[in-house]
Amino acid sequence: MVSIILRPTIETKFHIDTGWWEEQGRDLHFQVYSRLCPNCRVLYSSYEDAGEVDWVDDHTAEVTRVDALRHTLRTCCSTKPNYISEDMPFTEAIFRVFLANGNTPLSPLELHQLLDRRPPAIILRMLTDARIYNGIRPIL
Repeated sequence: MVSIILRPTIETKFHIDTGWWEEQGRDLHFQVYSRLCPNCRVLYSSYEDAGEVDWVDDHTAEVTRVDALRHTLRTCCSTKPNYISEDMPFTEAIFRVFLANGNTPLSPLELHQLLDRRPPAIILRMLTDARIYNGIRPIL
């Protein structure tokens, strides 16, 4: 049987692969904490003690327990004008988009529409480079 390797396109969905963080021995939880706004960061004594909160899905009204830091980032910090800025590295801006949207998969075309800083083909090239930025990988 022959295996077929699919090459990502500008319509391929990407996400933050939490398994990559574990494989690298890095702490995604700390990375979320470090991107909180100063006002929210003082709410937590430590990124390790943040715990979970109840979250209600806007579409289904289903209540689930979610990481408090990610919830805080999504509901407060990511709504601030300086959460994503023109002067930050583009890969950081992409990472912050995924953190802000709850890691909902997005394609380079969708990232281009959200960030409007680089053409979709350039975004695809960046995300499929040999270096993996903050665990952002394609969903194949």
